Amino acid sequence: MYRDPSRPIGERVTDLAGRMTLEEKVAQLCGCWPFELLDHRGLDAERMRARLAHGIGQVSRLAGMSPEPPSRTAELANTIQRFLLESTRLGIPAIFHEECLCGYQARQGTVFPQAIGLAATWDPILVGRMAEIIRQQMVAAGARQALAPVLDIARDPRWGRTEETFGEDPYLVSAMGKAYVKGLQGRHLAEGVMATAKHFIGYGNSEGGLNWAPAHIPARELYEVFARPFEAAIREAGLASVMNAYNEIDGVPCAVSKWLLTDFLRGQLGFEGLVVSDYMAIETTCNYHRVARDLQEAAVQAINAGLDTELPTSTAYAFLADAVRKGMVDIAAIDRSVQRVLEAKFRLGLFENPYVDPQKVREVFSSPEATAVSRRLAIESMTLLKNEGGLLPLRKNLRSIALIGPIADSARCLLGDYNYVSFTEGIVGMIRSLARGLNMDPSQLGDFVAYHAAAFKRYLDTEDEEAMTRENYDMPSILQGIRLLAANGTKVIHARGCTVQGHERSGFDEAVAAAKEAEVAVAILGGKSGLDLTCTSGETRDVASLALPGVQQNLLEAVFATGTPIVLVLVSGRPLAIPWAAEHVPAILQAWLPGQEGGMAVADVLFGNAVPGGKLPISVPRSVGQIPVYHYHKPSGGRSQFTGNYVDLPAQPLYPFGFGLSYTTFAYSNLRMDRTVVDTESAIEISCDVTNVGRLAGDEVVQLYVRDHEAAITRPVRELAGFSRISLNAGETRTVSFILKITQLAFYNIDMELVVEPGKIEVMVGSSSEDIRLRGEFEITGSVRKVEGVRPFTCEVHHSAPR
Repeated sequence: MYRDPSRPIGERVTDLAGRMTLEEKVAQLCGCWPFELLDHRGLDAERMRARLAHGIGQVSRLAGMSPEPPSRTAELANTIQRFLLESTRLGIPAIFHEECLCGYQARQGTVFPQAIGLAATWDPILVGRMAEIIRQQMVAAGARQALAPVLDIARDPRWGRTEETFGEDPYLVSAMGKAYVKGLQGRHLAEGVMATAKHFIGYGNSEGGLNWAPAHIPARELYEVFARPFEAAIREAGLASVMNAYNEIDGVPCAVSKWLLTDFLRGQLGFEGLVVSDYMAIETTCNYHRVARDLQEAAVQAINAGLDTELPTSTAYAFLADAVRKGMVDIAAIDRSVQRVLEAKFRLGLFENPYVDPQKVREVFSSPEATAVSRRLAIESMTLLKNEGGLLPLRKNLRSIALIGPIADSARCLLGDYNYVSFTEGIVGMIRSLARGLNMDPSQLGDFVAYHAAAFKRYLDTEDEEAMTRENYDMPSILQGIRLLAANGTKVIHARGCTVQGHERSGFDEAVAAAKEAEVAVAILGGKSGLDLTCTSGETRDVASLALPGVQQNLLEAVFATGTPIVLVLVSGRPLAIPWAAEHVPAILQAWLPGQEGGMAVADVLFGNAVPGGKLPISVPRSVGQIPVYHYHKPSGGRSQFTGNYVDLPAQPLYPFGFGLSYTTFAYSNLRMDRTVVDTESAIEISCDVTNVGRLAGDEVVQLYVRDHEAAITRPVRELAGFSRISLNAGETRTVSFILKITQLAFYNIDMELVVEPGKIEVMVGSSSEDIRLRGEFEITGSVRKVEGVRPFTCEVHHSAPR
């Protein structure tokens, strides 16, 4: 029956599960590394027979950990699936999963801006289109589960993975997350990719901004802030999968928390899909958190908590069959998770369509639209923080321009941490360090190291950090982009000045001389994202300072001292504390980590081919000592007339959430509401007019904030309740209307019930969380209403045609 596609999925799951042995069931709960099945020459039949004898649940990152192009990994995926279907007893196909935070992490996969830059676009429609392109590339290569999006709330930019998030605000993260999930999964999973929201939960609120550190989050804040993006993706986007976080909450690691993974996630948030472990999270419960005595006990705790699948391989779950026989775990716990795994495979259509056509891969991966969307996103992410005296845009007929800094001619530094080049570079760096540290040949350091050392030998033999980027992507650096767009007669002078992290200043003289010779100096400064020790941002790359790394601040000051007008371009995965630059440098552009089209996007914006319209998805602190600094703090949370400033600094951020300038100017007018009194079950329409009163066409992000002044529980000083990115030519006006359902304003009362209370709500519409242009008020009447079932997480927005 389970092979009959006409039967309901539930019946097929029950029939198949009933035929399975204990070993076959456990195998479905496990992942498998590619190197367990192949060596540098390809798939090994003997290894496959040994490793896949009982089947397998997932294969972990076949493309992301491989030197092969996607057409070849598609062939490898077909071969593995054929073995599973034809050489195992029940013929159950595997799910191939991959990373795709900023594009499918595979050779030739399109690299889009890193997530923090995507959030700066405030354009969920375009982010959704990007996710559709990622889906097309993954499906073509045989990958059907994506380990994305990251729905962590990031309020501490010391944390290295801040760049992987959509920022600090639960509303913005929810909106971006929903668009990403819908784009990946498509209308039906049989044609799509399972999205995996991570990291559940509180991972981005770690102690000291340190990776894997405890998260100290009260229950009400956990529900209202940190769980909101996950619940939005579950209830409004049909989220298929969730990945646990590494951290602990209130003494219990997330990987083994039954309250978190079952009672809360499934019971309260309504999740019905597959829960997968973050890599090695289960084993950390015994070797890091120390709540399990050994791997078998860790496996028992995890499966009982509701963690369905261990990734990347069966380090702990390999002991589950023995645990069942010993009476350590009830077979019902195994069966429950097996049913979820099988349901996912049937929903994906893997039993009917287990293979892909490698001949079609090239067509999908060479799509001009993918490149165009990457360029568009990079441009939309550009966030102009300062433009004193209208220094930008630059004239294309400048006599000379100096490009200064360690990132000016680095294509590699434009990439986020989880793309093919950055990740492969991390593996190569690890192998190189191990081999040198132990004075051993990589082939002697175990299967994982030996396989990757052979696969990436050409990179091990070079110290050129740009070599891998050049080989895999045809992407210009910012310097190259400037040279392409500058007028023929413009002299473009380049001086590196220093390295990203180093303390050597021998290049300062050359940089100063270049600045003195130029009409304008553009300093391209910031960090490098990735996983190895040369990186300043990315997973495990946490920092104690938010200043420019190394001696870049000294370089900036030396260039400034020449008197040449200076533009600062920041390439970084986190907001940097730049109070000196904010005071002295006339123009500052935050470029984030703009991906493969970033070099041209920065050049487009600097020369005015594109007008910047990005807005900050995360507040920029003045100093690391201000952390946490975020816009929706409580009345007593500082930054108010009552608590005042620090003795040595203002309490307000250097640049607030939602901030971003343009080359043009927008005026707001005519705030109106279709009613001023509304009950707890209704909606209110809030509208305003926005006019481009400048000389250039441009984009504005219209932001709606609300404040509840009369709640029984303290409420934030402002909450983002809606936004819309609109395009206006010079002189044009649009009307933007927000349809705000009152249940969107629900919160957890003193009894931890989700309610809407009567009272007055302040309405604020503006260009940032601090730049409020229009204010109004409406009143919610009636009695307290308990909100049950589905509630809205984002606001419906309409805007008129330009007039």
